[in-house]
Amino acid sequence: MPVISVPQDFNEEELYVGLEGIFGHPLFLKCEGFNFAGSIKLKAASEMVEAAERDGLLTADSVLVESSSGNLGVALSMIAASKGYRFVCVTDSRCNLSTRLLMEALGSEVHVVSEPSAVGGLLGARIDHVRALCARDDRYVWLNQYTNPHNGMAHYRRTAPAIARQFPDLDVLFVGAGTTGTLMGCARYFRRWHRKVRIVAVDTAGSVTFGGHPGRRMIPGLGTSVRPPQLDESLVDDVVSVEEADTIRACHRLARRGFLFGGSTGTVVSGAVSWLERHGQQDLTAVAIAPDLGERYLETIYQTNWVHDLYGEGVLGSEPLTAAPRAA
Repeated sequence: MPVISVPQDFNEEELYVGLEGIFGHPLFLKCEGFNFAGSIKLKAASEMVEAAERDGLLTADSVLVESSSGNLGVALSMIAASKGYRFVCVTDSRCNLSTRLLMEALGSEVHVVSEPSAVGGLLGARIDHVRALCARDDRYVWLNQYTNPHNGMAHYRRTAPAIARQFPDLDVLFVGAGTTGTLMGCARYFRRWHRKVRIVAVDTAGSVTFGGHPGRRMIPGLGTSVRPPQLDESLVDDVVSVEEADTIRACHRLARRGFLFGGSTGTVVSGAVSWLERHGQQDLTAVAIAPDLGERYLETIYQTNWVHDLYGEGVLGSEPLTAAPRAA
């Protein structure tokens, strides 16, 4: 019987969902949302906070501050509450209301940026706001998930080895691209592994991460309006770009089979299914990483009026999942 004294000590690492019966392709979905933060971001948050403590950057008077679209903010809110730190999350208007309320329930302060920066859009505006807070008060400590090496190290040390233990014959791994911490940590681990694993990054349409044109993105999580400093494209074999309408369709198809996942997971699944469809190989051992669960999307992805208003009434029809390949 596991007994914990702090919430970050619990994380379910070995749960997978087989998706062949839902999408028609052999694909194992690694579920990363079964912890008290509800997402894979707990690993990065824990690693970054622990490193800052080891380096003496955090004291009893410190105020943690971070830019986040939601999930990392929740993870840091939880850790800050357990350790007695103040935490300020700088997010933007796309952050789900339930996510903001959850951070506040954990005792955090949430600043919502609504005006995009001329350079970098809403993400750029969030980072500008964080920098202004740090310049005004030296108690603020910015972990900076965008450049912090411990973001990716969390997945090099934990996520990738956990997958390798369960799937020693792994052929292809699908990883969503946000800050690219998860992507780079897993890619670096498998580049050093005993056999070749194809790393496929899944991005969202409208993201500039892999050189695409900026566009409207309404679902928080994956994609960026500023190229991630941590990204090393030489470690990525393929890139799949997924339209948000396909993200929504994947989420709803999973929900109709009893699996309520979040927007980032819907994007990864849609991209993985599209890639497998194009490559047509049934004997591949394929794993996709599901970063989040779906409860925080009940007012958006799973709310019919929100979906219809933004994507049209036909988005939940019988159209097949589609995704466009991009050169890595």
